[in-house]
Formats: sequence, structure tokens, C-alpha cells
Amino acid sequence: MAEEVILLDFWSSLFGMRARIALREKGVDFDLREEDLLSNKSPLLLETNPVHKKIPVLIHNGKPVCESLIIVQYIDKTWGRESPLLRSDPYQRALEVFWADYVDKIFPAGKMAMFSTGEAQKVAKKEYIEGLKVLEGELGDKAYFGGERFGYVDVSLIPFYSWLYAVETLANCSIGDECSELVGWAKRCMQRESMAKSLPDQYKVYDFMLKVRK
Repeated sequence: MAEEVILLDFWSSLFGMRARIALREKGVDFDLREEDLLSNKSPLLLETNPVHKKIPVLIHNGKPVCESLIIVQYIDKTWGRESPLLRSDPYQRALEVFWADYVDKIFPAGKMAMFSTGEAQKVAKKEYIEGLKVLEGELGDKAYFGGERFGYVDVSLIPFYSWLYAVETLANCSIGDECSELVGWAKRCMQRESMAKSLPDQYKVYDFMLKVRK
């Protein structure tokens, strides 16, 4: 009997992109279902994530898994163990979980930088760029956060690249100038097939965010 893998998602969601990337890195076929998050969430979404009522939700053979980082961990454990995203060493694994969690902590500042104005925007920009610089310091001169191996922290952070143009334009800043090494890492990641299939065009994201902001 074939596996049933469904992903409830929304095209511009940074968190949904993580699940898409992880599934494609593992070569898993899945049914991608776009949700209408503004006015018409599907009964399936409300049933499978009754607590938060948010995407992404991975449904594997009828069993739902919620929250993007938990979904990525589940995918990593379930499929393709010969090419793991998380390291097997407990300490290294703990570090990867820490840095992925840190990525989520800087997300609100990036969102605030796009959608606020004046002093609030100035503070948010500063906080966001400082957070990215911390991540750039952790990356160092490595090809990926896991060294030569594309892994869990890379999956967690790379979706932010699809929002780069929107953040820079709406917040009037240059992340490319401030964090050039991190942008170089992102361009390296974008050469992977899983990225090309999973991350939306930056200009499409900008147009959408501009509408949301208005």
C-alpha cells in the first residue's frame, strides 16, 4: 500500500517552505494543498491542527504533524536515513536544534521591519540585522551550517531568502551589504534542486507583502 503524504501549506509561508524543502531533499512524493488562510481555512486544516489552526501541517498516512521544525525533524527521522538533516551525535544535534530555534526568534523582527514605520521600523531593522549577523558568525567560513553537509539549520533559515527583496525594499535596508557572507551561503543553497522547487520568486513575494501592508 502506497504512503499518503499531504502537506497543508501556503505558498509564501517561510514555515511551509521548510517542510517542502525537507520532503524534496528526501525525495518524498507528496500532495501539496494550498490553504486560504484569510477567510476560508479548510475543514482538514481545522481538524488536523485544532490548537493553532495554522499551516504547515504534514499528514502522513492520516496522522498529522504540526509546527515546521517538528515536521522537518519528523521527515528526517522517517525518510532517507542515509542522508540525515540532523546529526546523530547528541551534542551536535542539540546545537542544530538551538540554532534553528534561534532562527524562529528573529522572524518577528523581520516581519515588523516590513509592516511598521518610523521608530518601530528602525528598531525592528536593527534587531533583525543583528540577528542575521549572529547567524552569519555561526556559519563562519563553512559551506553550510553543518560544514560541507546541507542540513537542519540550513533548511530552517533558507526560506528567509525568499523574503529578502521584500524586507530590503519595504524596510529600506540592505541585508546584502550588512550580511554578505550569509547571502553568499543562501545563493549556494539555491543551487540545490529542492530550493528551486520550493522557494517562490522574491518579486512575487514582494508584490504579495506590498498588498498585505496596504
